[in-house]
Amino acid sequence: MVNFFAVYRPLLRGLMRLAGVKPQMVEIEPGTVMNFWVGNDASNKASKPKPAVVFLHGFGADGIMTWQFQALALARKYRVFVPDLVFFGGSLTDKSERSLKFQAECVAKGLRKLGVERCTLVGLSYGGMVGFKMADMFPDLVESLVVTCSVMALTESISAASLERIGIKSWPEYLLPDSVKGVELLFDIATYKLPNIPNFIYKHYFEVMFDNRKEKVELLKALVIDGKDITLTHYPQRVHLLWGGNDIIYTMEVANNIKRQLGNRTRLQHIEKAGHLVQMERPFVYNKRLKEILSTLWEDGHKKQ
Repeated sequence: MVNFFAVYRPLLRGLMRLAGVKPQMVEIEPGTVMNFWVGNDASNKASKPKPAVVFLHGFGADGIMTWQFQALALARKYRVFVPDLVFFGGSLTDKSERSLKFQAECVAKGLRKLGVERCTLVGLSYGGMVGFKMADMFPDLVESLVVTCSVMALTESISAASLERIGIKSWPEYLLPDSVKGVELLFDIATYKLPNIPNFIYKHYFEVMFDNRKEKVELLKALVIDGKDITLTHYPQRVHLLWGGNDIIYTMEVANNIKRQLGNRTRLQHIEKAGHLVQMERPFVYNKRLKEILSTLWEDGHKKQ
């Protein structure tokens, strides 16, 4: 049987191109390249440039697989950028660095090379952590931040609590499964109600989605840090938290804690009957909420100007 994703990926790429979103390889520095899916800017010179929205994916898939429904839904009104983080999709480096700081620097350099001066970041899980790091490091680039089912930093205590809730010993065991059963468990935990998916889909996903295992294990090891090393950042940006109401990896309690830490300028919304992968599980509701948030952020930004 032909691998389902070997067929679906070209179809998805074709849909993206029809929507004006095309892949572009960017050399970040010698030895490091990143693949970005880049949307069209304004259709004619008389039009105002579209606001830039950058989607940062989680650990379970590359950028366009993670954000396919959102990129297609927003491409007309916004200029979307969907990077593959280093060691995902077509992005690679020969450097030994594996930190969030390195991922943040690579995305920021890539966006600068693509002509982005200001943007809104939309980050899921691992991508949300990269987004928080970018907002801290590059406040001139990151105008606002929408975070879904993520944390500002994965401390040892947050990590231990999350792993205990899902009944897994380590993040590599969960996020880099070594069997088809492990793939099914990954999605079962990450969703509110897993639909009846044929076993061959899990098998095909397992065959194509878990490359660069050694490097990804190193990324996960670098992700968990000692809470004593954390300094609470006061973000100048507007931050909006858009959560899966039934996420068991980072629960609503986690989301409320983040909101308290970030203060009154931060807004929190949740979507019922949705887990960690809320943007795929309930894409129509997620897109509606995201469009409302982006519209508000864009209007507020213009009022300040």
